[in-house]
Amino acid sequence: MTPADLSMTVLRAVRRAVDENVLRAPVPARVRVERTRPGGRGDYASAVALQLAGPAALSAREVAEILRERVAGAPGIGRVEITGPGFLNFTLDASADAYGALMSRVRAQGPRYGHGDALVGDLLRFGHAREVRAAVTADAVGRLARAQGARVHIGCDGVPDPDWARLGITVEAGEPFPTEIRPVPAGATAGELLRRLGPDATRWGLLRPAGHDRAPLGDDLLVQGEGNALFLVRYAHSRVHALTHGAALLGFTSAPGREPAGAEADALLALLADHPAALLAAARHRAPDRLARHLEAVARTLLDFHDAASPLPVGDEKPSAAHRSRLALAEAAGTVLAGGLSLLGISAPRHL
Repeated sequence: MTPADLSMTVLRAVRRAVDENVLRAPVPARVRVERTRPGGRGDYASAVALQLAGPAALSAREVAEILRERVAGAPGIGRVEITGPGFLNFTLDASADAYGALMSRVRAQGPRYGHGDALVGDLLRFGHAREVRAAVTADAVGRLARAQGARVHIGCDGVPDPDWARLGITVEAGEPFPTEIRPVPAGATAGELLRRLGPDATRWGLLRPAGHDRAPLGDDLLVQGEGNALFLVRYAHSRVHALTHGAALLGFTSAPGREPAGAEADALLALLADHPAALLAAARHRAPDRLARHLEAVARTLLDFHDAASPLPVGDEKPSAAHRSRLALAEAAGTVLAGGLSLLGISAPRHL
Protein backbone atom coordinates (compact mmCIF):
# COMPACT_ATOMS: atom_id res chain seq x y z
CA MET A 1 0.00 0.00 0.00
CA THR A 2 1.40 3.38 -1.04
CA PRO A 3 0.77 6.62 0.90
CA ALA A 4 -1.70 7.64 -1.82
CA ASP A 5 -3.54 4.31 -1.41
CA LEU A 6 -3.62 4.81 2.36
CA SER A 7 -4.92 8.36 1.93
CA MET A 8 -7.75 7.12 -0.31
CA THR A 9 -8.56 4.30 2.15
CA VAL A 10 -8.97 6.78 5.01
CA LEU A 11 -10.95 9.15 2.80
CA ARG A 12 -13.34 6.33 1.91
CA ALA A 13 -13.73 5.62 5.64
CA VAL A 14 -14.69 9.26 6.21
CA ARG A 15 -17.24 9.14 3.38
CA ARG A 16 -18.73 5.90 4.74
CA ALA A 17 -19.03 7.35 8.24
CA VAL A 18 -20.75 10.45 6.84
CA ASP A 19 -23.08 8.35 4.66
CA GLU A 20 -23.99 6.26 7.71
CA ASN A 21 -24.75 9.49 9.61
CA VAL A 22 -22.26 8.48 12.28
CA LEU A 23 -20.08 11.45 11.46
CA ARG A 24 -21.65 14.80 10.63
CA ALA A 25 -18.90 16.77 8.96
CA PRO A 26 -17.93 17.85 5.43
CA VAL A 27 -15.87 15.26 3.56
CA PRO A 28 -12.44 16.76 2.81
CA ALA A 29 -11.08 16.77 -0.73
CA ARG A 30 -8.16 14.62 0.42
CA VAL A 31 -6.66 13.15 3.57
CA ARG A 32 -3.03 13.87 4.34
CA VAL A 33 -0.86 11.04 5.67
CA GLU A 34 2.77 11.42 6.68
CA ARG A 35 5.63 9.17 7.70
CA THR A 36 5.54 8.63 11.46
CA ARG A 37 8.04 10.84 13.22
CA PRO A 38 10.76 9.40 15.52
CA GLY A 39 9.17 8.06 18.68
CA GLY A 40 5.78 7.63 17.03
CA ARG A 41 3.91 4.42 16.29
CA GLY A 42 3.43 2.59 13.03
CA ASP A 43 4.51 3.55 9.53
CA TYR A 44 2.21 6.49 8.80
CA ALA A 45 0.05 8.93 10.75
CA SER A 46 -2.83 11.29 9.98
CA ALA A 47 -4.39 14.22 11.84
CA VAL A 48 -7.69 13.97 9.92
CA ALA A 49 -9.66 13.30 13.14
CA LEU A 50 -8.44 16.60 14.61
CA GLN A 51 -9.47 18.34 11.38
CA LEU A 52 -13.01 16.91 11.51
CA ALA A 53 -13.62 17.17 15.27
CA GLY A 54 -14.88 20.77 15.26
CA PRO A 55 -17.39 20.45 12.40
CA ALA A 56 -18.57 17.08 13.80
CA ALA A 57 -19.05 18.52 17.33
CA LEU A 58 -17.10 15.55 18.73
CA SER A 59 -13.74 15.13 20.38
CA ALA A 60 -10.89 14.21 18.06
CA ARG A 61 -10.52 10.85 19.81
CA GLU A 62 -14.19 10.07 19.19
CA VAL A 63 -13.75 10.86 15.51
CA ALA A 64 -10.58 8.75 15.42
CA GLU A 65 -12.45 5.79 16.94
CA ILE A 66 -15.17 6.09 14.30
CA LEU A 67 -12.59 6.08 11.52
CA ARG A 68 -10.46 3.33 13.05
CA GLU A 69 -13.44 0.96 12.99
CA ARG A 70 -13.83 1.59 9.26
CA VAL A 71 -10.15 1.42 8.31
CA ALA A 72 -9.01 -1.55 10.41
CA GLY A 73 -8.74 -4.70 8.33
CA ALA A 74 -8.52 -2.92 4.98
CA PRO A 75 -6.17 -4.62 2.52
CA GLY A 76 -2.57 -3.59 3.14
CA ILE A 77 -3.17 -2.29 6.68
CA GLY A 78 -1.91 -4.39 9.57
CA ARG A 79 -2.85 -2.25 12.58
CA VAL A 80 -4.53 1.11 13.37
CA GLU A 81 -3.82 2.88 16.66
CA ILE A 82 -4.87 6.19 18.20
CA THR A 83 -2.31 8.34 19.97
CA GLY A 84 -2.29 11.75 21.64
CA PRO A 85 -5.40 13.89 21.24
CA GLY A 86 -6.62 11.83 18.27
CA PHE A 87 -3.88 11.02 15.77
CA LEU A 88 -4.48 7.90 13.67
CA ASN A 89 -1.36 5.72 13.33
CA PHE A 90 -1.16 3.04 10.65
CA THR A 91 1.11 0.01 10.53
CA LEU A 92 1.12 -1.48 7.05
CA ASP A 93 0.89 -5.17 6.38
CA ALA A 94 4.48 -6.42 6.26
CA SER A 95 3.59 -8.73 3.38
CA ALA A 96 2.58 -5.81 1.19
CA ASP A 97 5.36 -4.58 -1.12
CA ALA A 98 4.39 -0.92 -1.47
CA TYR A 99 7.65 0.04 -3.18
CA GLY A 100 7.45 -2.73 -5.76
CA ALA A 101 3.78 -1.98 -6.44
CA LEU A 102 4.51 1.71 -6.96
CA MET A 103 7.43 1.06 -9.29
CA SER A 104 5.38 -1.44 -11.30
CA ARG A 105 2.54 1.05 -11.64
CA VAL A 106 4.78 3.87 -12.84
CA ARG A 107 6.58 1.61 -15.30
CA ALA A 108 3.34 0.21 -16.68
CA GLN A 109 1.58 3.56 -17.09
CA GLY A 110 4.58 5.70 -18.08
CA PRO A 111 3.86 9.43 -18.43
CA ARG A 112 0.16 8.65 -17.95
CA TYR A 113 0.83 7.56 -14.36
CA GLY A 114 -1.65 9.46 -12.21
CA HIS A 115 -4.32 9.72 -14.90
CA GLY A 116 -7.61 8.36 -13.63
CA ASP A 117 -11.36 8.10 -14.02
CA ALA A 118 -12.56 10.24 -11.11
CA LEU A 119 -14.25 12.70 -13.52
CA VAL A 120 -15.62 10.18 -16.01
CA GLY A 121 -19.12 11.23 -17.02
CA ASP A 122 -18.51 14.91 -16.23
CA LEU A 123 -19.04 17.44 -19.02
CA LEU A 124 -17.09 20.60 -18.20
CA ARG A 125 -17.66 23.76 -20.22
CA PHE A 126 -15.06 26.42 -19.54
CA GLY A 127 -15.02 29.96 -20.85
CA HIS A 128 -12.36 32.61 -20.56
CA ALA A 129 -11.60 36.17 -21.57
CA ARG A 130 -9.65 37.05 -24.72
CA GLU A 131 -6.42 37.28 -22.71
CA VAL A 132 -3.32 35.09 -22.87
CA ARG A 133 -3.09 34.03 -19.23
CA ALA A 134 -6.77 33.12 -19.14
CA ALA A 135 -6.36 31.12 -22.36
CA VAL A 136 -3.27 29.24 -21.13
CA THR A 137 -4.89 28.52 -17.77
CA ALA A 138 -8.10 27.23 -19.36
CA ASP A 139 -6.05 25.03 -21.69
CA ALA A 140 -4.09 23.53 -18.77
CA VAL A 141 -7.26 22.99 -16.73
CA GLY A 142 -8.75 21.21 -19.72
CA ARG A 143 -5.73 18.92 -20.03
CA LEU A 144 -5.89 18.07 -16.32
CA ALA A 145 -9.63 17.39 -16.39
CA ARG A 146 -9.36 15.18 -19.49
CA ALA A 147 -6.60 13.20 -17.75
CA GLN A 148 -9.20 12.33 -15.09
CA GLY A 149 -11.76 11.22 -17.67
CA ALA A 150 -13.88 14.36 -18.09
CA ARG A 151 -15.19 15.67 -21.37
CA VAL A 152 -14.15 19.30 -21.75
CA HIS A 153 -15.24 22.15 -24.02
CA ILE A 154 -13.45 25.50 -23.87
CA GLY A 155 -14.73 28.71 -25.38
CA CYS A 156 -13.38 32.25 -25.59
CA ASP A 157 -15.19 35.54 -25.05
CA GLY A 158 -14.23 36.98 -28.40
CA VAL A 159 -12.09 36.04 -31.39
CA PRO A 160 -9.07 33.96 -30.26
CA ASP A 161 -5.62 35.49 -30.66
CA PRO A 162 -3.82 33.70 -33.57
CA ASP A 163 -0.61 33.60 -31.50
CA TRP A 164 -2.29 31.28 -28.99
CA ALA A 165 -1.75 28.40 -31.42
CA ARG A 166 2.01 28.76 -30.87
CA LEU A 167 1.32 28.07 -27.19
CA GLY A 168 -0.48 24.82 -28.03
CA ILE A 169 -3.94 26.26 -27.43
CA THR A 170 -6.98 25.26 -29.45
CA VAL A 171 -10.19 27.19 -28.73
CA GLU A 172 -13.50 25.88 -29.97
CA ALA A 173 -15.79 27.98 -32.09
CA GLY A 174 -19.50 28.02 -31.47
CA GLU A 175 -21.74 29.01 -28.61
CA PRO A 176 -20.17 31.06 -25.82
CA PHE A 177 -19.44 29.36 -22.51
CA PRO A 178 -19.72 30.87 -19.03
CA THR A 179 -16.52 32.72 -18.22
CA GLU A 180 -15.18 30.71 -15.29
CA ILE A 181 -11.41 30.89 -15.77
CA ARG A 182 -10.40 34.34 -14.49
CA PRO A 183 -6.73 34.60 -13.46
CA VAL A 184 -5.07 37.96 -12.95
CA PRO A 185 -4.25 39.17 -16.50
CA ALA A 186 -0.66 38.83 -17.73
CA GLY A 187 -0.33 42.44 -18.82
CA ALA A 188 1.20 41.42 -22.15
CA THR A 189 0.03 39.72 -25.33
CA ALA A 190 0.92 36.20 -26.40
CA GLY A 191 3.08 37.56 -29.22
CA GLU A 192 5.08 39.76 -26.86
CA LEU A 193 5.70 36.92 -24.42
CA LEU A 194 6.60 34.45 -27.15
CA ARG A 195 9.16 36.80 -28.67
CA ARG A 196 10.84 37.34 -25.31
CA LEU A 197 10.44 33.99 -23.54
CA GLY A 198 9.40 31.30 -26.01
CA PRO A 199 6.44 28.94 -25.49
CA ASP A 200 7.70 26.80 -22.58
CA ALA A 201 8.84 29.64 -20.31
CA THR A 202 5.70 31.60 -21.20
CA ARG A 203 3.41 28.76 -20.17
CA TRP A 204 5.35 28.08 -16.96
CA GLY A 205 5.41 31.77 -16.06
CA LEU A 206 1.66 32.05 -16.55
CA LEU A 207 0.72 28.78 -14.81
CA ARG A 208 3.15 28.55 -11.86
CA PRO A 209 1.57 31.35 -9.75
CA ALA A 210 -1.91 30.81 -8.32
CA GLY A 211 -4.57 32.40 -10.49
CA HIS A 212 -5.29 35.16 -7.98
CA ASP A 213 -1.61 36.22 -7.92
CA ARG A 214 0.21 38.34 -10.46
CA ALA A 215 2.38 36.31 -12.85
CA PRO A 216 6.06 37.36 -12.75
CA LEU A 217 7.19 37.22 -16.37
CA GLY A 218 10.76 38.50 -16.22
CA ASP A 219 13.79 37.19 -18.09
CA ASP A 220 14.74 35.13 -15.02
CA LEU A 221 12.43 32.46 -16.49
CA LEU A 222 15.24 31.81 -19.01
CA VAL A 223 18.08 31.61 -16.48
CA GLN A 224 19.72 28.19 -16.29
CA GLY A 225 20.12 28.01 -12.55
CA GLU A 226 18.53 26.54 -9.43
CA GLY A 227 16.64 29.75 -8.76
CA ASN A 228 14.57 29.18 -11.90
CA ALA A 229 12.01 26.52 -11.01
CA LEU A 230 11.30 25.65 -14.66
CA PHE A 231 14.97 25.00 -15.29
CA LEU A 232 15.20 22.94 -12.08
CA VAL A 233 12.30 20.68 -13.09
CA ARG A 234 13.58 20.16 -16.64
CA TYR A 235 17.17 19.71 -15.45
CA ALA A 236 16.10 17.00 -12.99
CA HIS A 237 14.25 15.25 -15.83
CA SER A 238 17.26 15.42 -18.15
CA ARG A 239 19.53 14.23 -15.32
CA VAL A 240 17.52 11.01 -15.10
CA HIS A 241 18.14 10.33 -18.79
CA ALA A 242 21.85 10.95 -18.21
CA LEU A 243 21.79 8.40 -15.37
CA THR A 244 20.06 5.81 -17.56
CA HIS A 245 22.61 6.41 -20.31
CA GLY A 246 25.50 6.17 -17.85
CA ALA A 247 24.17 2.91 -16.45
CA ALA A 248 23.92 1.45 -19.97
CA LEU A 249 27.57 2.35 -20.58
CA LEU A 250 28.44 0.51 -17.36
CA GLY A 251 26.43 -2.51 -18.44
CA PHE A 252 23.43 -2.45 -16.13
CA THR A 253 19.81 -1.32 -16.09
CA SER A 254 17.35 -0.40 -13.39
CA ALA A 255 15.43 -2.96 -11.34
CA PRO A 256 13.15 -2.11 -8.39
CA GLY A 257 14.52 -4.85 -6.13
CA ARG A 258 14.78 -3.72 -2.52
CA GLU A 259 13.41 -0.33 -1.47
CA PRO A 260 16.23 2.26 -1.36
CA ALA A 261 17.05 3.36 2.18
CA GLY A 262 17.40 6.89 3.49
CA ALA A 263 15.29 9.93 4.31
CA GLU A 264 15.70 11.30 0.77
CA ALA A 265 14.42 8.04 -0.75
CA ASP A 266 11.44 8.02 1.62
CA ALA A 267 10.60 11.62 0.73
CA LEU A 268 10.84 10.92 -3.01
CA LEU A 269 8.72 7.76 -2.74
CA ALA A 270 6.04 9.70 -0.85
CA LEU A 271 5.92 12.39 -3.54
CA LEU A 272 5.68 9.83 -6.35
CA ALA A 273 2.93 7.96 -4.53
CA ASP A 274 1.07 11.24 -4.03
CA HIS A 275 1.24 12.16 -7.73
CA PRO A 276 -2.22 10.78 -8.67
CA ALA A 277 -3.80 12.73 -5.80
CA ALA A 278 -1.92 15.88 -6.85
CA LEU A 279 -3.22 15.58 -10.42
CA LEU A 280 -6.79 15.02 -9.27
CA ALA A 281 -6.66 17.97 -6.86
CA ALA A 282 -5.28 20.24 -9.59
CA ALA A 283 -8.10 19.16 -11.92
CA ARG A 284 -10.88 19.51 -9.37
CA HIS A 285 -9.73 22.90 -8.11
CA ARG A 286 -8.88 24.16 -11.63
CA ALA A 287 -5.43 24.98 -10.29
CA PRO A 288 -2.51 24.07 -12.59
CA ASP A 289 -0.23 25.86 -10.11
CA ARG A 290 -0.73 22.93 -7.72
CA LEU A 291 0.80 20.58 -10.28
CA ALA A 292 3.67 23.00 -10.96
CA ARG A 293 4.52 23.16 -7.26
CA HIS A 294 4.31 19.38 -7.00
CA LEU A 295 6.76 18.99 -9.87
CA GLU A 296 9.15 21.42 -8.18
CA ALA A 297 9.03 19.31 -5.01
CA VAL A 298 9.69 16.12 -6.99
CA ALA A 299 12.64 17.73 -8.81
CA ARG A 300 14.29 19.08 -5.66
CA THR A 301 13.81 15.82 -3.78
CA LEU A 302 15.12 13.79 -6.72
CA LEU A 303 18.30 15.85 -6.82
CA ASP A 304 18.69 15.53 -3.03
CA PHE A 305 18.27 11.77 -3.36
CA HIS A 306 20.82 11.67 -6.17
CA ASP A 307 23.38 13.55 -4.06
CA ALA A 308 22.77 11.41 -0.97
CA ALA A 309 22.89 8.01 -2.71
CA SER A 310 24.12 8.01 -6.29
CA PRO A 311 22.28 5.63 -8.63
CA LEU A 312 25.60 5.12 -10.45
CA PRO A 313 28.72 3.52 -8.97
CA VAL A 314 31.24 6.01 -7.61
CA GLY A 315 35.01 5.47 -7.70
CA ASP A 316 35.90 1.79 -7.45
CA GLU A 317 32.33 0.66 -6.78
CA LYS A 318 30.83 -2.05 -8.96
CA PRO A 319 27.18 -1.94 -10.10
CA SER A 320 25.05 -3.60 -7.44
CA ALA A 321 21.41 -4.33 -6.64
CA ALA A 322 21.36 -1.11 -4.62
CA HIS A 323 22.40 0.91 -7.68
CA ARG A 324 19.76 -0.77 -9.84
CA SER A 325 17.09 -0.04 -7.23
CA ARG A 326 18.15 3.61 -6.87
CA LEU A 327 18.13 4.00 -10.64
CA ALA A 328 14.59 2.57 -10.79
CA LEU A 329 13.42 5.17 -8.28
CA ALA A 330 15.14 7.99 -10.19
CA GLU A 331 13.60 6.83 -13.48
CA ALA A 332 10.15 6.75 -11.87
CA ALA A 333 10.67 10.36 -10.77
CA GLY A 334 11.72 11.27 -14.31
CA THR A 335 8.54 9.69 -15.64
CA VAL A 336 6.44 11.77 -13.24
CA LEU A 337 8.25 14.97 -14.24
CA ALA A 338 7.75 14.27 -17.96
CA GLY A 339 4.07 13.44 -17.53
CA GLY A 340 3.43 16.48 -15.36
CA LEU A 341 5.15 18.88 -17.72
CA SER A 342 3.13 17.44 -20.60
CA LEU A 343 -0.12 18.19 -18.77
CA LEU A 344 1.06 21.78 -18.35
CA GLY A 345 1.77 21.91 -22.08
CA ILE A 346 5.53 22.20 -21.54
CA SER A 347 8.23 20.12 -23.22
CA ALA A 348 10.58 17.87 -21.26
CA PRO A 349 13.84 17.70 -23.24
CA ARG A 350 16.25 14.86 -22.57
CA HIS A 351 19.23 17.19 -22.80
CA LEU A 352 19.62 20.77 -21.61
